[in-house]
Amino acid sequence: MQKNSYIRFDWAIKRLLRDKANFSVLEGLLTVLFNDKTKIVEILESEGNQQRDDDKFNRVDIKAKNSKGEIIIVEVQNTRELYYLERILYGTAKAITEHISLGDTYQEVKKVYSISILYFDLGKGNDYLYHGQNRFIGVHTNDELLITAKEEGAIIQKLPQEVFPEYYLIRVNEFNQVAKTPLEEWVKYLKTGIIDPDTTAPGLPEAREKLRYYDMSPEERHEYDEHVNAIMIQNDVLNTAKLEGHAEGRAEGRAEGRAEGRAEGRAEGRAEGRAEGRAEGRMEEKLEVAKNLKQLGISTDAIAQATGLSLEEIEHL
Repeated sequence: MQKNSYIRFDWAIKRLLRDKANFSVLEGLLTVLFNDKTKIVEILESEGNQQRDDDKFNRVDIKAKNSKGEIIIVEVQNTRELYYLERILYGTAKAITEHISLGDTYQEVKKVYSISILYFDLGKGNDYLYHGQNRFIGVHTNDELLITAKEEGAIIQKLPQEVFPEYYLIRVNEFNQVAKTPLEEWVKYLKTGIIDPDTTAPGLPEAREKLRYYDMSPEERHEYDEHVNAIMIQNDVLNTAKLEGHAEGRAEGRAEGRAEGRAEGRAEGRAEGRAEGRAEGRMEEKLEVAKNLKQLGISTDAIAQATGLSLEEIEHL
């Protein structure tokens, strides 16, 4: 580690940024993302806030309430997950229901922002930042619906996106630009851990002061290094498993297919033998790789993504 190195954001968000004295770092990221000065009032409890021994490198999130009473979920995901979109949908739905009491009117439903900082490839796209929200557009007229309601004698007009959750997906690995804007400086830090000494981007000067690697105690540095190593090992295991599974499965399949084809002595038999041999070879290899990953404590979703096996097949190993 070099003197100017800074703690990874996923570690900071798990250990340091929950402290009110450090809110300014996270407020800076939210300010540049929303293009609006954001003030955090408190950190809220959620399942993702819990620090568990088996959560070594994935599913790091923080749930906060801003000065407008809106709820903001910030999540860091280091490795692939099969049902990631479903999970962030569930997270926003749960946040809404957690913060409305039985008997409250629907007027009390809070706006939720979901921010995902992704260190893996989620589909295809050319941008490093994607934003999605609910809008109702006329099928034939292409105009946007403006909701009108009567409230305490006044006519209230609002757009659906003022109520529905908004989703931000930051694809960290896709950022390959020279950082010129505050948002780009933030994504550069998320990707490389580097913060320019003369930065004025909201939150980053505070991050330079609060997230220095060498300001941690030796025990904290050791724990942090283990965390970084765990991420690297898991990514190596998943990538190696995919490559080895493909190569060995193809090799075994070809060998078995040739043997069965020769035994039958017919063109049709050779074709069927090769096909069946390849399929069996690939399946055996996938099962073996999945079994090894399971023994290493890799999540079922990550194993399914790496091997192509179903969750049920993995659970029965």
